[in-house]
Order: sequence, then structure tokens, then C-alpha cells
Amino acid sequence: MTPDVKAFFDTATNTVSYVLREPQGSNCAIIDSVLDYDQAAGRTDTQSADDIIAWVKSEGLQVAWILESHVHADHLSAAPYLQEHLGGQIGIGANITVVQNTFGKIFNEGTAFQRDGSQFDALFEDGDSFHIGQMRADVMHTPGHTPACLTYVIGDAAFVGDTLFMPDFGTARCDFPGGSAEDLYASIQKILALPDNTRIFVGHDYKAPGRDDFAWETTVGEQKALNVHIGEGRPLDAFVAMRQERDANLGMPRLILPSLQTNMRAGHLPEPEDNGQSYFKVPINTL
Repeated sequence: MTPDVKAFFDTATNTVSYVLREPQGSNCAIIDSVLDYDQAAGRTDTQSADDIIAWVKSEGLQVAWILESHVHADHLSAAPYLQEHLGGQIGIGANITVVQNTFGKIFNEGTAFQRDGSQFDALFEDGDSFHIGQMRADVMHTPGHTPACLTYVIGDAAFVGDTLFMPDFGTARCDFPGGSAEDLYASIQKILALPDNTRIFVGHDYKAPGRDDFAWETTVGEQKALNVHIGEGRPLDAFVAMRQERDANLGMPRLILPSLQTNMRAGHLPEPEDNGQSYFKVPINTL
């Protein structure tokens, strides 16, 4: 089955959100949505999510799932807002509990913050499957960037989150807490074992040097042959050495602190304090 895929590109965070729909039917899923956030003002906005809502309604679609490929560190998720307006269940990998434990400690969340993934409607394990109308979706656990990263394989399409980028840009960083270059290499090999004509939809694009346009769709065959970090059968030790050297020189994502505190809560902001106001914490000299 070949799902129809509509991409929404957020220029502020270089994030690609997707709506995939049945080729014959009205059911769809939304993957990796964005809640706009002005860091300087501490203000959220829903324009990116509203664009998705307007398109879904204009097409007469029924949202079955709102899916997260992982706990994003570079943008806030709009999952609860989309669910409020469109319905659907919010799903993420079962290892979200590992991420919640890690960052629950970093942000000193205390016992009020649940670390069992209960903020989400569904927690997926490797090998699980679910349906979007008549379309079957298969779950691959692809850790390395984070412990909870998933790839959703739906018909001839694979939604890889941050695990792979376009072939001319390479692969995900592995230096966040719980990340592992060795795990990322193994995860990428699982993705590259899919048929060569499998369409790969990436979670971000930063327009590699020499390329004029943003892009987000490639194939397994192209990744195997052309990916600048992993292509042409690059061995594990060379990949790990490259990834560790590269990651050592990367700065933290601009929105990592508000993103993590929101996304580990399934897109909900931190609970308001006694004055009714929500706050993000900034742990000093920690990340």
C-alpha cells in the first residue's frame, strides 16, 4: 500500500511534520507536529498546527493517530492541541519512560511528574503494529539519537524522525543523555534493510551546502549509496569515530530546554504553579 503524504515544513525549527492518509479512504495520521514558540517572549502560538488542522478539515479526513517519532529537543509538540481539534490517539515509543526518568531528574520535577508514559495514549514496542483505517503501520525501535526513537513503516513509506537526514546531510547527533553512536548505527542498518524503493521521510532538513532547496523525501536505496555518514557500507568503528568527533563540536539546540520539558509531557506545558502560571526551568551548567 502506498499512503499519500502531505508535508508541512516549519522554517523556524527546520522541522517537517507529516499527514499521511489512506490512498482510498478518509483516515489519516499526523507525525511530529510543531507548536510555535517565541523563546524571547516565552509565548506559544498555534499557526503551524492550525495550518495542519485547516488542511485536514479541507480534505474531509479523520485523524486516527497523532504520532511522535521521539521526544524532540528542537521544537515543542502540538499533539494535545491537535487532539483537541481533530481527535486521534497520541502515540510514542515505550522507552519514553527512560527519557522521562532522565529528564525528570535533570529538571528536578519531583514526584508529581509521572514517569510511566501515562501522558500518552499508546506506548509502542519494537515489532508492534497498529492501523490507520485500512493501512497497517509497523513500529521499529531505532534508538541512538535518543533511547525512545521510533521509525514508523507504513506501506512503502518509512518515517524516521531524526535518525537519518537527507543523504547529503547525514545522520542524527548522539550526544544527548541516553544517546549512543553504536545504537544509532545498528538502528540505521535496520532501516537500510527495508526494500530499496522504500520512501524515507526525514524529520528535519537544514539544506546541505550546495543544495538550493529544502528536501525531506528520499529512498532506502539512495541512503545506502549516497549518505555522507553511513553510505557505501561504512563500518561501525569509522561511523562511531566520525559521530563522536562531530558531536563534540555541536552546540545545544536553541529550544532544547522548553522542548524537553513539554515533549516529555506529550506536548503539555508544565503544570501551573500556585499563581496559575506555567514556567520552564533552566538548569544551570547541566546540559
